Amino acid sequence: MVPPPVDWQGWYTIAIVAGTLAAMIRGVAGPDLIMMAGLFALAAVGILTPEETFSGFANTALWAVGVLFIVSAGLRETGSLEPIVRAVFGRNRDVRGGIARLTPPLAILSAFLNNAPIVAMMTPAVIDWSRRSGLAASKFLIPISYATILGSTATLIGTSVNLTTAALLLQNGMKPMGFFELLPVGLVVTGVGLAYLTLVGPRLLPDRKEAGEVLGERRREYTTAMQVLPECPLVGRSVEEGGLRELEGLFLVEIDRGGHIITPISPDQLIETGDRLVFAGVVSTIVELQRIRGLVPVTEEEEPAERDRGRRLIEAVVSSSSPLVQRTIRDASFRTTYDAAVVAVHRNAERVPGKIGEIRLRAGDTLLLQTSPGFLRAHRNSPDFFLVSEVDGHEEPRYEKAWISVGILLAMVLVAATGILPIAIAAPLAAGAMIATRCITGTIARRSVDLPVLIVIGAGLGIALAMDKTGAAGAVAHLLVSAVGDLGPMATLIVVYAVTVVLAETLHHNAAVAIMFPIAVAAANEVGADPRGFLMAITVGANLAFANPVTYQTHLIVYGPGGYRFTDFVRIGLPLNVLCGVTTLWVVPRVWPF
Repeated sequence: MVPPPVDWQGWYTIAIVAGTLAAMIRGVAGPDLIMMAGLFALAAVGILTPEETFSGFANTALWAVGVLFIVSAGLRETGSLEPIVRAVFGRNRDVRGGIARLTPPLAILSAFLNNAPIVAMMTPAVIDWSRRSGLAASKFLIPISYATILGSTATLIGTSVNLTTAALLLQNGMKPMGFFELLPVGLVVTGVGLAYLTLVGPRLLPDRKEAGEVLGERRREYTTAMQVLPECPLVGRSVEEGGLRELEGLFLVEIDRGGHIITPISPDQLIETGDRLVFAGVVSTIVELQRIRGLVPVTEEEEPAERDRGRRLIEAVVSSSSPLVQRTIRDASFRTTYDAAVVAVHRNAERVPGKIGEIRLRAGDTLLLQTSPGFLRAHRNSPDFFLVSEVDGHEEPRYEKAWISVGILLAMVLVAATGILPIAIAAPLAAGAMIATRCITGTIARRSVDLPVLIVIGAGLGIALAMDKTGAAGAVAHLLVSAVGDLGPMATLIVVYAVTVVLAETLHHNAAVAIMFPIAVAAANEVGADPRGFLMAITVGANLAFANPVTYQTHLIVYGPGGYRFTDFVRIGLPLNVLCGVTTLWVVPRVWPF
């Protein structure tokens, strides 16, 4: 095979792709900014027309991912995923056990459902569980992305790559792909990949804290009291079973049971209705406590705080000129003066003893307040406080709507899996239903959409179009394959698979299989082999791209929440690429003989 000629546009496109990858590896800017810069560099010289430049942002997959963020947020806001995560993780408190319990069910689900919504829905739930368990979410988010990709190789509908190959087979007059034709290789690859993630993953995955803690939030420790209401799921469970000893950045100081103080607290101490649990810890974990159904903060009036979704959680620093200085919180009459209730106090990294209402305030004390919606606007510039800011993520889950959100999810999955509607239509309808039924507010829905992820996907599709349009990708692939054509079918298959993975790591995975399909057929014919095995191999290879976070939707979904760097994916993904490649190349000739 003679490689087609490449003009200056092809070489320019190759240089831009290499430059964007180098920039992301060095971390010179966010992936969204780098990818947009590469896209416009191609448009600036006329390689892409204006319509082609922005065509990626009209892609149905991009919009499906965007609205799936809203569906995921709806499930989170109603607390519907919490029982699922508890059932999957159980009482596990170590990374290896967590990965072993979490990844197999996700791999099975992804064989029949699109993997992007699975990862989008599980990511916030896994983060919440990790925070409560004192484990870094970065140890689990890459594995859930990888597990769904591995499982998607088992069936025809597991991923859009498989469907692309099926469409190309029909277009070229070949035997249609069977629903479970990929199952033999998919099962083996999934088993090997999950074993790698469980046994080797914990050593390679980063142990990265959330941004707030990295910036020193741990030093801003509050004291707060929480009352256990009858509907709280902690009632009748021990402190250890309730996960209250494993909370990151939080310490259970004492239990006030009808005036009887229990301290120190043993792990097997049972929690009863009416108990007041006194904690010392960082604000993010206190916020997570308030998301537990039936666990409410106690105010300075020694009464449970109001459970009104219109209320806000505010941090306010007492100024030196404030009339609050040297007054107890109860005497300050916060509810009358500020329409607010004090639920926690921080003072110079020390635990403030006593009940909240009896604490005598000093200049510099930081108060955690439950306020009316207008507090921030009314007191942002008040001389009573140095600083006033709202705490993110404090909204209480809408537990009463959990069954509605689950019903919407199941309906979306059903209509998409049966082909009644494509996921690009089913997902927006589901997101709209979440908002219409008040499972999620419009404000939270807008905040839940991760725009940088969508920008990277849209720009990546445009760059892939340029690689295809200029012939750069095809020429490079032809050159590599023709170099080993005389060494026999197996050597040619290895090169074809390797080139597919490289293209999948640098372009969109669907682009990789589309580009390699005719090359794989030509290479197989030249060495006298049946093209079927070659085509199944490139289908699996285009799916199994683990080392580049910007080429796969599920990687992009976990990239930011996990606090990952580009090199984290390279460190754990590259060995997995090799392991899965060896496994695939061992299975394929046995299932589809040459």
